[in-house]
Amino acid sequence: MKVKYCLLYLFFLNVSLAAFAQNNFLKPSDTLNTKRRNTVVISQSTVGGLTLLGLNQLWYADFERSKFQTINDNSEWFQMDKLGHVFSSYQLGKLGAQTLRWSGVKKKDQLLYGATLGFSFLTAVEVLDGFSSEWGFSWGDFIANSTGSVLFIGQELLWEEQRIVMKYSFQRTKFSPQRPDKLGNGILEEALKDYNGQTYWLSVNVHSFFKNSKVPKWLNVAFGYGADGLLSGNEVLIVNNTLIKQNRRRQFYLSLDVNLAKIKTNSNTLKTVFSIFNVIKVPFPTLEFTQKSNVKLHAIYF
Repeated sequence: MKVKYCLLYLFFLNVSLAAFAQNNFLKPSDTLNTKRRNTVVISQSTVGGLTLLGLNQLWYADFERSKFQTINDNSEWFQMDKLGHVFSSYQLGKLGAQTLRWSGVKKKDQLLYGATLGFSFLTAVEVLDGFSSEWGFSWGDFIANSTGSVLFIGQELLWEEQRIVMKYSFQRTKFSPQRPDKLGNGILEEALKDYNGQTYWLSVNVHSFFKNSKVPKWLNVAFGYGADGLLSGNEVLIVNNTLIKQNRRRQFYLSLDVNLAKIKTNSNTLKTVFSIFNVIKVPFPTLEFTQKSNVKLHAIYF
């Protein structure tokens, strides 16, 4: 559940970046701009440090400290929590690289110091987990954090562009009212905690793979993964000595999407806005596939 704080960290960094969207201020520098670089380093360090401090004081303070320990939670929540880590690491790394590019930092340093932002921050959270008696350092989370960074850095090294973008979507479900302490109480909490309503997408830009085609540059094909019927991380849930039945199932999706970053505009403000909202999957007709070989067509799925 601590991934929600990482997503909030991502949100505040994005908002901070958008706040600079005035005139040509957001136009990337062709050469190293020391003032911009220092602004990026200081702002990211400050926000990251305050977020970790907040986690330590507001989250971990409620649980007893312990010696460093590890846990294996890879089977929980149908791995939806792990995808949350991949998503957070990917988006934070993307933001870190983009802000260094804006500062005029060399490509190599963008990837070395910027694109690893998500991995570094989330690993620090895992270390805090390791010293909490309630949790523990999760190697599954660590691998997921690494995967998010590799997804971004690998594409930059291979194609020098992000042809495959990781996105997120959410819709409210009937499950959160049944366990609001675990799945959230209110739409904001539910968007961060209710795995039943979350979908993680790999959104593939078609034109990037077929440069000579007439396919619109903004058109993507999206492959999604979600889950349904999750009231707890594990299949067995006992409340007040009563076994609660869960109809748990995985969900797979095929849909279209819009890559907002591919929409042409001369406005640096709009480019920034498009970049921020490009983390969200655009609603489209969608095919849903379940483990039971059922296929369902959604007229519009978000």
